[in-house]
Amino acid sequence: MLITTNVPLGATRSDQNSCSFLVWAPRVQNVDVHILEPDERIVPMQSCDKGYFRADLPNIPPSALYRYRLNGKKEHPDPASAFQPHGVHGPSQIIERRFDWADTGWRGLPLRDYVLYELHVGTFSAEGTFDAIIPRIAELKALGITALEIMPVAQFPGDRNWGYDGVYPFAVQNSYGGPHGLKRLVNACHAHGIAAVLDVVYNHLGPEGNYAGEFGFYFTETYKTPWGAALNFEQEHSDEVRRYFIENALRWITEFHMDGLRLDAIHAIIDPSARPFIQELGEACHQRAKELGREVQIIAESNRNDKKVVTPLDRGGWALDSQWNDDFHHSLRTAFTSEKEGYYADFVGVPDLEKAFRDGFVYDGRYSVFRKRRYGNSSHDLTGQNLVVFSQNHDQVGNRKVGDRLTAVATFEQLKLAAAAVLLSPYVPLLFMGDEYGEKAPFQYFVSHSDPSIIEAVRKGRGEEFSSFEWAGELLDPQGEKTFLDSKLSWESREEGEHRALLEFYRELLRFRREIPALAKLDKKSQEVSRPADGKAIFVRRWAGSSQVALVFYFGSEEQLIELPLPAGVWRTIVDSTEERWKGVGGAPLKPIKSFDKAQLSLKPWSVLALNLSE
Repeated sequence: MLITTNVPLGATRSDQNSCSFLVWAPRVQNVDVHILEPDERIVPMQSCDKGYFRADLPNIPPSALYRYRLNGKKEHPDPASAFQPHGVHGPSQIIERRFDWADTGWRGLPLRDYVLYELHVGTFSAEGTFDAIIPRIAELKALGITALEIMPVAQFPGDRNWGYDGVYPFAVQNSYGGPHGLKRLVNACHAHGIAAVLDVVYNHLGPEGNYAGEFGFYFTETYKTPWGAALNFEQEHSDEVRRYFIENALRWITEFHMDGLRLDAIHAIIDPSARPFIQELGEACHQRAKELGREVQIIAESNRNDKKVVTPLDRGGWALDSQWNDDFHHSLRTAFTSEKEGYYADFVGVPDLEKAFRDGFVYDGRYSVFRKRRYGNSSHDLTGQNLVVFSQNHDQVGNRKVGDRLTAVATFEQLKLAAAAVLLSPYVPLLFMGDEYGEKAPFQYFVSHSDPSIIEAVRKGRGEEFSSFEWAGELLDPQGEKTFLDSKLSWESREEGEHRALLEFYRELLRFRREIPALAKLDKKSQEVSRPADGKAIFVRRWAGSSQVALVFYFGSEEQLIELPLPAGVWRTIVDSTEERWKGVGGAPLKPIKSFDKAQLSLKPWSVLALNLSE
C-alpha cells in the first residue's frame, strides 16, 4: 500500500515534471484524476490507508487543469487545490511552487514589536490586488507599522467577499493575483522589515462551491454552528480533518513565508477532546517555526475571554501567542458614544476601559446582561503581548448596519483620543486600514455569490443579525457591487487638513511607543492605573527601569482641573492632543512640570496628555 503520511495533500510537482496527487476521499469507492488540459487523460488513483487516494503521473506541466472524478460520475475540484483560476466551481490548476525569494536573512519579529495593520485586499486599493498593496508598504513602514494582517485570501465565490466564505483553504483567491501575487506581497513586506500575518478560517467553510463533504467526513451533524454542520475535529475520522487544516497552516508558514496566522473565531470550533485541535495546531506551527529558525506568531480571535488560549502548555493552556480583546474596543466605544444596543449593553465606558488597561478582560467571570450569564476568566496575570487591542477592526465596522466607521460618530478630538488609548496601551496594537488618517468611507459587508438561494439567505441572515441593535439606516444589499465599491479606501484624503494631522499624530505616537522604554515594554505589572475622582479621566503611569511616562486620557466634554499623583521629578510633555499642530485648541506646548509627589493639570475636553520623566 502506498505511503501517504509524507506526501502533501493536493497536486505536487517534482523537478522531473512528474506530479503526485493525494486526496482524502473515504466516502467513495474509487477516484480518478481527470487531466483536462493541455493533454486530456483520465487516470485511476490507487486506494491507500485511511481513505486516501494517490496517483503519481509523469509529464505534468505546471499549468495543467484537473478535477477528481468520484465513483466514475461526479467531478469536483481538488479540496486541497492550490489555485482555482476559474473560480470555486471550475477546475483546479497545478502551479509552480518555486519562487525567487529575496528574504533569506529574514527571521521574523518578536510579538512585543508588533504593530498590526489589518487590511482587506479588495478594498485597500482601486485595483484590489496583492500587487497594488506593494507601493504602499513604504508608507506604512514610515508610519510605524511592523506587521500586515491580511484578511482571508482562500478562494471564495466571485471576486468580492470579506474572505470568510472561502471553500478552498489552500487556494489563493484568483481575483487578488493568485499564489504568486501573495508571495510577491510577502517578499516586499520582508524587504521593508515588516512581518506578514494571514487571517485563516478553520471554523467553517463557505456555502458555495463547498464540495469537501462529498469526498470525506469533514463535517459532523453532532454539532451545529451559525454556518450549518460543524467541522469534524473530534468525531470519527477527525484525525484526517485535523491533518487537512494543520497542513494548510504549515503551508502558509513554509511555502508562503508567513510570519503569523490570525485564527478566525476559534470559539466557533466545537472540540471537547483532551487535546483540542487549536492546541495541536499551535504546537505544529511553533515546531515548524523552530525548524525554520524563524519567529511565527499564532493569534486567536475568541469571544470567550478565556486566558487558556494563551496560557503555556505546562499550565494547562493551549499556548497560542496572543488573542484579540474585544472588551477593550467595547469599553472605548462606549466611552465616546451612548450606544447600548446589542453587546454594548454590557459596557459603561470609562470605568470598564480603566479595567481593560489594568487587567485586559473586562468580563472575567462577571454577569453579562447581553449574554444573560456570567462569562470569561481573569487575564490579570497575562502579559501585555498576550492581548491585541484596537479602536476598530473589520468586524466592529463591517458588522454595523451601514458599515460606518468611528469617523461617523466621533469628533476629531475623540479620534485622537482613541488612537492614543490603543497605541499607548501595554498591549499589541492593531489598526484597521484607514484608521491612521480618519478614513470616512464605510467598510460594508459584501459578497458575490452566483447561487440565488444563497444570495437570498445572506440577505435574510444580515437582517436577522441586526435584530438586537437599533441602528438607523437602510440595510445595504451585500450582493450589490456598489456596496463593495463604496468600501474602498480614499487614499487621496490622507494629504488633506485633519486627515493629514491625524496621520502625523499616529506617526508620532508610534515613534514614542518604539523609542521610549516605558512604552515599548508590554508589561501590565509595570504600570499603575487609576481614575481621578471625577471618573471621566484614566491615569496610567508606566515604567521600565529609569524610564517613566504618565498618561492621562480624558473623556469629559468640559475643561477640568485635576490633581494627579506624579513621582518627584521634572515631567516634560511629549504628547498633547490639543496642540495646534494636531489641529487642536490648546495652543502652545505645555511647560515642563516640576512635581514633588502630585501635580495639577488642566484638561481640555476629549484630550490625551503624555508626560515623560526627565533624566
